[in-house]
Amino acid sequence: MLGVCYYPEHWTESMWQQDAKEMRQLGLQYVRIGEFAWSRIEARDGEYSFEWLDRAIETLASEGLQVIMCTPTATPPKWLIDKYPDILPVDINTGTTRGFGSRRHYDFSSQNYFREAMRISTVIAERYGNHPSVCGWQTDNEIACHDTTHSGSLVAKLAFQQWCKDYYQDDIEKLNTAWGNVFWSMEYQDFAQIELPILAVTETNPAHQLAYRRFSSDQVVKFHDAMIEIIRAHAPNRFITHNFIPLVDTQTDNFALAKNLDFVSYDNYPLGRSDMFFKHMPAEQFKPYMRTGHPDFSSYSFDQSRGVSNKNFWVMEQQPGPVNWAHHNPRPEKGMVRLWSWQAFAHGADCVCYFRWRQVPFAQEQMHAGIKRNDNSKAAAWAEVEQMRDELAKVDFTISDPVQAKVAIVTGANSQWVTEIERQGDSYNHQRVEFAYYSALRQLGLAVDFVSVDHDLAQYALVVAPCLPIVPQAFVDKCKQADVHLVIGPRSGSKTDELSLVPTLAPGVLQALVPVKVLSTETIRPDCSEVLHFNGIQFESQCWREELALADGVDVVATYHDGSPAVARHQNTSYVATLTCDAFLREYFTVLSAELGLVTFALPKDMRLVQRGQYAYLFNYAGYSQTVPSELQGQYVLGSANLAAYDVAIVKLN
Repeated sequence: MLGVCYYPEHWTESMWQQDAKEMRQLGLQYVRIGEFAWSRIEARDGEYSFEWLDRAIETLASEGLQVIMCTPTATPPKWLIDKYPDILPVDINTGTTRGFGSRRHYDFSSQNYFREAMRISTVIAERYGNHPSVCGWQTDNEIACHDTTHSGSLVAKLAFQQWCKDYYQDDIEKLNTAWGNVFWSMEYQDFAQIELPILAVTETNPAHQLAYRRFSSDQVVKFHDAMIEIIRAHAPNRFITHNFIPLVDTQTDNFALAKNLDFVSYDNYPLGRSDMFFKHMPAEQFKPYMRTGHPDFSSYSFDQSRGVSNKNFWVMEQQPGPVNWAHHNPRPEKGMVRLWSWQAFAHGADCVCYFRWRQVPFAQEQMHAGIKRNDNSKAAAWAEVEQMRDELAKVDFTISDPVQAKVAIVTGANSQWVTEIERQGDSYNHQRVEFAYYSALRQLGLAVDFVSVDHDLAQYALVVAPCLPIVPQAFVDKCKQADVHLVIGPRSGSKTDELSLVPTLAPGVLQALVPVKVLSTETIRPDCSEVLHFNGIQFESQCWREELALADGVDVVATYHDGSPAVARHQNTSYVATLTCDAFLREYFTVLSAELGLVTFALPKDMRLVQRGQYAYLFNYAGYSQTVPSELQGQYVLGSANLAAYDVAIVKLN
């Protein structure tokens, strides 16, 4: 299924009918509207104007298109800000109020905004909840984007004080003890004294910071859940989704945020995201991906979206050309819009919607490409969307087909927050560590699920926790009961739930699975790597290194340059005590997969494979043709064994 994001309020009404006709002819079925239209719907307090939106919906419906309606809460209008100034959040890095004039200018702790956001959501849901042409709903837009989860406002401080009072059961000494406030004379005598952990002389208490992040996440989830509840009440039998940004950017517990949705959607911008994520990569390594995105970066977010949704997902915004917001904004190589679309479907998408229909000639996003140019001519992506339309009809693709992964990566907000709060080394980045493990697995052709510590592990053969500083006992119990091999990365099990050192030394409760102790930790410059010995080959130990003491019966799998243990194993649990290189992770998982009976493939560089249902999907990110491995060749329903540059092949499995 294909769709598009459309803004009828940006164009004269005389254009709508032709736009709708061309959307239908292009094979689009879904049209998302309304997420930034609050000022057009309610230009003044209580004065609603829905006639134009009614006509827009009817125009789209007249061509058989289905509408996804949005709540317009990402852009509170100026009259509302003037009426309730406490809606505006306060920047936690400067202490200044973030002003009106762009978007997402609201504070999740503002009771005034909470009330008004739910009011406008109710008004719109009441009007369109049973509309026959509105098939589903999107809440807000890219919630928490632009670093808006956290606010340093007075309303945020008051709400945080109440959150602490509830969390610590109205016992200030319980809070003082949990946070270790005796250190640096930080003890509080009353919850009303508690400050936000921002704008201090030097670093603030890490437990205080973790509590503030948990509070901020709870505020986002509470806001979002209330909106879902309103839509559910007025829009029966319609789906509700939200268009997520990369999970690390929400600063929120994404599993909790997604819990009450019907499914998760994701906004996929491979070039902008790759330009930002790989900005430190040397030019000779990055340039081949400049117009394609990294082969694993979109799928990393696709698989995370499928994970937090615990089912298939949508791509609500798919980049069709150059964007306007990254450090640099190249155009896609010819064929990449089609490749990204097929890649999304292969990883579990049920629908891909392109952003946007037509490039807008004014305001902040005028340099952001659409399927059509601002003069209404067809942009380069048009032909690739046409090709997708025809190929989806040709391939017997069904959204009920599952992605069947035997490998899972354990992820979660706590791990991200702990490593951001206590960096210890400037070169340690939780997302980069997780992505390195993910990319190594994907280079071997292994499908990967992302799961939380609460997820059932029974279906997996291999579970990987690249970084899990806080480990619930229940997770250890799950691992004991599941017939899986668990690979644990450095830092795991090292912290209590209040971000203190565990009393038994790291990896804490994980010692029940692998009886090792971390005696010391060092972080080193990324350009000062040392030798790592594994399987008779030399690799690199980088950035984060732990000194291990092993109990009897624990095997040494890999060693540091001095012969001391770097990777240890006990039965079906392995502990990797260092960050390392891509080559080691590939070799390590190749050996482990063979032991576990997981089938891997020697894929050519920049070729990727994923299986969904009865098909194997192959993607060539390289700028030259490559041959599909012989063991994957079979009945091609799309493409051939000679995979051209930036091309896709689909093989029907026996």
